[in-house]
Amino acid sequence: MARTALVTGGTRGLGGAISLALRDAGYRVAAVYHKDAEAAQAFAGQHGVAVYQWDVADWQACVDGVAAVERDLGPVEVLVNNAGVTRDAALHKMTPEQWNTVLLTNLGSLFNMSRQVINGMRERGFGRIVNISSVNGERGQAGQCNYSAAKAGVLGFTRALALENARKNITVNAVAPGYCDTAMVAAVPADVLQSIVAGIPAGRLGTPDDIARVVAFLVADGSAYITGATIDANGGLYMG
Repeated sequence: MARTALVTGGTRGLGGAISLALRDAGYRVAAVYHKDAEAAQAFAGQHGVAVYQWDVADWQACVDGVAAVERDLGPVEVLVNNAGVTRDAALHKMTPEQWNTVLLTNLGSLFNMSRQVINGMRERGFGRIVNISSVNGERGQAGQCNYSAAKAGVLGFTRALALENARKNITVNAVAPGYCDTAMVAAVPADVLQSIVAGIPAGRLGTPDDIARVVAFLVADGSAYITGATIDANGGLYMG
C-alpha cells in the first residue's frame, strides 16, 4: 500500500518539486500551503496532488490540518518540513514582527508539524522526517539574523529528534540547499544575484529538482541507516 507523505510549503518552488518527486515515487501526497489559493488549486489540478491550506506557524491549525489529511489519505508516514519565509533586514533595523514571523514559520513549524505525526510513527515503527534548512543556517548571512538563526535551529532540532526516535525505525534528516532558482531567489537584485552565482563553485543556481531528488532519497526504505544527517546541496558553496 502506498504511504502518505505530507509536504509543507508544498505547492511551489522547492516544495512543489518535492511533492511531485514523491508523487512520482508512488506516495499519496498532501501538499500544504498558506496563501495564494488560486495557484495551489492550479497546482492540484495540473498534477493530481491533494492540497490543504493552513498556517504551519499556528499550532491548532496544524492539529486540525494533519487530522484532515489523515482522514482523507491515511496516516502520515513521511513528513517534509519545507515551509519557510524571509523578512530580511540588518539586526539594527529588524522589527519584532520580522524576527517572530521567520522564527515561528521556519522553526516553530517543525515542532507544530512533527508533534502531530511522531506518536503515530512510533506506534507503527516507521517514519521519515526531512527538514529543509539552508546554507545560510550553516554559514550565516548578513541581513538574515532571523533566517539564519531559524535554519541553524532546524539542524539542532533534526539531530535531537533523530536521537529520540532511531530505535523506532524513524529517521530524521535535514537538507541544506544553497541558492536555487525559485521565486524567493528571483527577488534578489540582479547584480547581487550575479555575484552570488559567481561564488558558487558549480557555476549555477540549484534547481528545485536538485533538492527534490535528495529528499526522495532520504525518505526511501533503502535510506533507513541514515539519520541525524545534514545533506548539503549547494553546488560547493559551503563545505562544512
